[in-house]
Amino acid sequence: MKTFSGKALFLDRDDINTDEIIPAKYLTENTKQALKPYLFEDMNLEGFNNKKDLQEKSIIITRENFGCGSSREHAPWALEANGINLVIASSFARIFKRNMFNCGMMAVELSPEVINRIFSVFSNSETEIETLFDESSFTLKAGEIKESVNFEISEFDRALVMAGGWVEYADSRY
Repeated sequence: MKTFSGKALFLDRDDINTDEIIPAKYLTENTKQALKPYLFEDMNLEGFNNKKDLQEKSIIITRENFGCGSSREHAPWALEANGINLVIASSFARIFKRNMFNCGMMAVELSPEVINRIFSVFSNSETEIETLFDESSFTLKAGEIKESVNFEISEFDRALVMAGGWVEYADSRY
């Protein structure tokens, strides 16, 4: 099972699409690792610098409709190549979310109210997140500030994450 704890990157915008996650011109790369330097290269977010802001981050917290656009597995692959196995948002594009779980990664939806609270309390601080997978909760920490948040994922998605993705899940059962 992958790791789902670490430092958070806050992307305060709705509708971050797959072309911003990984530009289409890199879809001919032969390995996931080859996608690594291009993650968020075309991101349109004021003040965002993909080379600097991604350093040491392993979790993304964002707003609505993350992963909209093209239905490509390359977007989760580019995240994974950069050590990002967890994206927390108020909603996801359906195919992007499925691709995340199929890769053994997590795309966790929290209500817009909870996302707003997380942004208001934590986004201006270096924030660490500890994921307690078996308890379906996150603990966010920034300095002395600490908050726990519960999440839900389906039993099938939980099984995919535990197996390491769809291929590993299928190999162990069929």
